[in-house]
Amino acid sequence: MVNEAATSSERMMTPELMVTGEAVALEVLPASPGTRILAGIIDYTLYAMGLLITIITGSVIANKYLFSPSSQALAAVAVALVLLAWLVMVPLTVELLTRGRSAGRLVTGLRIVRDDGGAVRLRHSLVRALVGVVEIWLFLGVPATAACVVTRRGKRLGDLLAGTYAVRDRNGVRDAPPILMPPELAAWAANADLRALPGHEALVIRTFLQRASSMQAQARLRLAMQLAAQAEPYVAPPPPPGTHPERFLAALLAARRDREFMLELRDRRVEDGVRASLQTPPHQVARPGDQSSVFSPRSTRR
Repeated sequence: MVNEAATSSERMMTPELMVTGEAVALEVLPASPGTRILAGIIDYTLYAMGLLITIITGSVIANKYLFSPSSQALAAVAVALVLLAWLVMVPLTVELLTRGRSAGRLVTGLRIVRDDGGAVRLRHSLVRALVGVVEIWLFLGVPATAACVVTRRGKRLGDLLAGTYAVRDRNGVRDAPPILMPPELAAWAANADLRALPGHEALVIRTFLQRASSMQAQARLRLAMQLAAQAEPYVAPPPPPGTHPERFLAALLAARRDREFMLELRDRRVEDGVRASLQTPPHQVARPGDQSSVFSPRSTRR
């Protein structure tokens, strides 16, 4: 049985709840609004305390050491930098380094993931942090709380724009074995176009594959055929004739994961190249100890 609801691809997703004959619900459980609000209170209380301590410390230092006429302008710049750090950069850095976790989410057992269940990346966390300045800091969290209560997956406005939501991280799904590429479908998957597959379809398929071993054989095959029939229209070319539906689903998700990993490696190589180019001195500028420099004493001797 399939419970279908109208969805829009990345913004206002409703849960895709698929229940087998054995009452096995195939869904990554989203966080409840109350749990999200509690996690937010913990996180932003810590951020507010850090901001307050930084401002007080900076004020004491400024009053003690800064007496020049330009001290007011310098203080304004320092306040702007402190606000930028604690309102945007600190939440962004924490979420990236912990892969969707934070102090509040660690206490409540939550994690921020993409709509398709994957880990958040820089652009997702950046959108959430920037929108959080308005919906949490400026309006004291009222819009975020209202959005969490109204939306089906407990999303705040930043989640709606970033394509993310909070899930319960203590439901055992993260301990499931990784999805492997079936060898007979590797060549097909390498050339298949998978970009049209919706995020909610990928999420349901991933949850099915992670829990398939605990299902009865007949229900497992029936649900695999149903999911394969739903996913096949989004894939071009279709899998080879006679492909087992469950192996088709595994190849589909393994290919998506591998391509996302390659994109992540490409982004890291670009960042490393930019960092290396910034560290390289300009053309014809001597490095310390370079004997071939045009500015060395040897070059001035005749």
